[in-house]
Amino acid sequence: MRALLLASALLVAAPAAAQDLSPAEASQVDKTVADALAATGVPSASIAIVRDGRIVYAKAYGKASETITKATPDLPYQIASISKQFTAAALLLLEDEGKLSLDDTVSKYLPGISGGDRITLRQLLSHTSGLRDYWPHDYSPANMAKPTTPQGIVDRWAKQPLDFQPGDQWQYSNTGYVVAGLIVEKVSGEPLLDFLRKRIFQPLGMTSVIDQDKAIGPKFPQGYKRFALGPVRVETPAAPGWLYAAGELSMTATDLAKWDIARINRTLLPADDWAAQETSIKLNDGKDTNYGLGVTIGTPDGRRMIEHSGEAVGFLSENIVFPDQKAAVVVLTNSWFGNATGTIARGIVRTVMPPPEAAGIEAAYAARARKLFDQLRAGTLDRSQLTEDANYYFDATAQADYKASLGPLGDPVTFTPTGGPVLRGGYVIRGYRIAYPDRVLRLSTFAEPGDNGRFEQYLISPGS
Repeated sequence: MRALLLASALLVAAPAAAQDLSPAEASQVDKTVADALAATGVPSASIAIVRDGRIVYAKAYGKASETITKATPDLPYQIASISKQFTAAALLLLEDEGKLSLDDTVSKYLPGISGGDRITLRQLLSHTSGLRDYWPHDYSPANMAKPTTPQGIVDRWAKQPLDFQPGDQWQYSNTGYVVAGLIVEKVSGEPLLDFLRKRIFQPLGMTSVIDQDKAIGPKFPQGYKRFALGPVRVETPAAPGWLYAAGELSMTATDLAKWDIARINRTLLPADDWAAQETSIKLNDGKDTNYGLGVTIGTPDGRRMIEHSGEAVGFLSENIVFPDQKAAVVVLTNSWFGNATGTIARGIVRTVMPPPEAAGIEAAYAARARKLFDQLRAGTLDRSQLTEDANYYFDATAQADYKASLGPLGDPVTFTPTGGPVLRGGYVIRGYRIAYPDRVLRLSTFAEPGDNGRFEQYLISPGS
C-alpha cells in the first residue's frame, strides 16, 4: 500500500489543446501500454485519461484473470493506498459539520493509542504521527494469511512505542489511517465504506466501488506475482480485514477519474477542503514533507501535481492529477512486480499533457529546432541557421540520409524539450524528444548564445 512516487520522473509532455485524443495520440497510448506489459510480463492494465476536465479515453488491455482472459474497462481493480485520500476526505467532511477538528488529538476519540494525547488527526493523515506502520513490506507476510479487524491492527501496532515524536518526521504509516478510519466510524455512527458511498461515491456516480475483500472471485481481476525472473503466477489474496481505511477500495479507472474531475473542478467537497488536502504539511522544524492529507504534492516540471500510488496484494496503481491543466491519468494493473504502472503513467503524461509554456528565448529556440527538423525531412535546409561547422557536417550525404529516413515518418506526435539549457564549450546545449506512434527520436542541439544563435550541432538519433 505504500506510495510509489513518480514525481521527479513525470516530465514534459505533448500537444497543446484540451480535446479528445487524436488518432496518433491514441495509438501512442496503446503502444505505451502494450510495450510495458510485454516488457514486464504484467498481465493487464486499465487506464483512464482526463483532459479539460472530462474523460477522453478509457481502455483496458491484457488478461484480467484466469477466468477473464480479456480485460475490460468496467472491471474494478484494487487501488490500495489511493484509498487514503477518500479516508482523509471523510474526516474533512466531518470537520465541515463541526463534529470534529483535524487539530483534535486522537485520545479524544480512541483511548489507548500510543501518544494519542499528542497525535492530532491531521498528523494521522499526513504520516507524521510516529505510529509504526503495520505493513511496510512489498510482499504479504505470514500474519496476512489470517483474517483481522481494524481493532486487531490497532491493538498490535498502534499501541507499540512511537517511532518518533509526533510532527518530528515523515514516515509512511498505514496504521495511522486505520486509526483515522475508526475515528470516522465513531464520529459518523456508520461504517466507513457506507459513509463514503453516501457522501462521495453515489453523488459522483462512482457505481463500481466495492470493498476489495469482496472483489475476489471469478468475476473480478486477479492479482499476480513473480519471483525474480521466474514465471508469472497467480497471487493469493490477503485474508479479509487487512486493508480497511488504509487501502480497502476497488473501482474502475473511469470511476477514479470521476473523483479526479471533482478535484479539478472543486465540486462535491468545499473548495477549502480540497485546498487543505493539497497543502503540504510541515514538520516541527519547518521542513516541508511534500505530502498533504492522503496525497503527494509536487511540481516536477513547474506544474502543480497531486499524486498517489497504491500497492495491494497482487496489484499496483497510479493516480496523477494536474489541477491547473484540468488533466489526470489513472493506471491500474493486476501485478505487484515490474515497473509497468509507472512506465505507462509516464508515457501517457508525455503523450497527452499539454507542454508547459516555454518562455522567451527557450520558446523561440524550440520553434527554431522544430522548423529545422521539418526542413531536414523535406530536404529544404536553411543553411543560414547553421554555423560553419554545422554546414560542414550537413554535406550532401547527411542531407540525403536525413530526408530519406525522416521524410516518410510524417509529422511527429510530440516535439518537446528534455531539460533546460546547459552551457558547454561556448555553446548552449538543448535536447528534445520527438515521438511518433511507433518510435521515439532524440535531438541534441548546440547553439551560439544569444537570441538568434546559430546551430553548431543538430543530431537526430533513435531514442526511448
